[in-house]
Amino acid sequence: MIELERALDIIRNVPAGAQVETIPLGDTRGRVLARGVLSPIDSPPFDKSAMDGFAVGDGDAMREFTIVETVAAGGVPGRTVGRGECARIMTGAMLPAGTSRVIRREYVREEPGSIRVHTPETGDNVIRKGSSIRAGQVVLRPGVIGPQDIGALAGSGIDRVAVAVPPRAAILCTGPEIVPAGASLGTGQIYDSNGPQLCAQLAAMHCPASVRTGIEDERAPLAEAIEEALSRCDVLILTGGVSAGNFDYVPGCLEERGAEILFHGVAVKPGKPVLFARRAGKYIFGLPGNPVSTFVIFELFVKPFLYRRMGIDWAPVVFPGRLARAVNRAAADRTEFLPVCVRRGLVEAVPYHGSAHLNALAEADGFIRIEAGVHQLAEGTQVDVRPL
Repeated sequence: MIELERALDIIRNVPAGAQVETIPLGDTRGRVLARGVLSPIDSPPFDKSAMDGFAVGDGDAMREFTIVETVAAGGVPGRTVGRGECARIMTGAMLPAGTSRVIRREYVREEPGSIRVHTPETGDNVIRKGSSIRAGQVVLRPGVIGPQDIGALAGSGIDRVAVAVPPRAAILCTGPEIVPAGASLGTGQIYDSNGPQLCAQLAAMHCPASVRTGIEDERAPLAEAIEEALSRCDVLILTGGVSAGNFDYVPGCLEERGAEILFHGVAVKPGKPVLFARRAGKYIFGLPGNPVSTFVIFELFVKPFLYRRMGIDWAPVVFPGRLARAVNRAAADRTEFLPVCVRRGLVEAVPYHGSAHLNALAEADGFIRIEAGVHQLAEGTQVDVRPL
């Protein structure tokens, strides 16, 4: 068993290996930007008005101006504005030649063909050319593309983007007792939650995945399933069969088929038996079968691994909160991730009965990390919440 940070270092040192494809901008939400994107234009491409008003020259201190034209957003000014003149202008419209500031309309009294300023302006009310970004500057750096990023790219006129091709995943859920949701349960059987849960976690990363459940806890069928899955995927995720029980054949089966075990057993709770291996350029995760362990280990190890393979070093965004009640634990030999809910800035552990208690996750907003050796977090302790 190794410490959590050592296991994470092994994941971080996996070489990036993504292929790249270029797709329409509208299809990029949640994808990984493969390389930085430079703006081909200044944005905005001209000086424009920040509000409805009247454009005048910078040094023109007159209080009365003659209106010589009206410029709407998207329109082109028709003439140069001289001293003592102004142009009626709308928000977002291009400033006419000869003007450099805008007097907002509520600061003037408009008369037929002219205005009189009754309240002095304190600013120029102009958004300058290139004030958002200059041509040749970086619009977006590699990372997971969000809606705001799509807006920034579109604002620079970019309609196609180079993104990483996500790794193909295969999921094998071991255990003959597992049946799919919707089927009739026989004696001793349970519904498969790990397969749908992992598929959903992978789908959120745009990773294509196949799933096969109910693999027999025997060497021959397990070996056959592993070989078949590795033939068509980049990363294999197994659930169950990774601990030290009589029917936990995954570690031995992998080693017999030439896989190099990079780690097996991490001082983390839940998910201590987690396994990570590689063979011939393919990577393999062995996750514990309990569903909370499966979820947590995917978030801790599989997600950063997949993003690493897509070319970025990913880390979750956490937010601070204070414990509403003390958290106590008897055993503190491992770093623990405890499901919590957040209410008005206060963090509270949800009712949780261990790594088989999947329904606890449905009540949780995130996890807090409790370091090894810590038996108690007192009420009011500031903690970092890792969102689900």
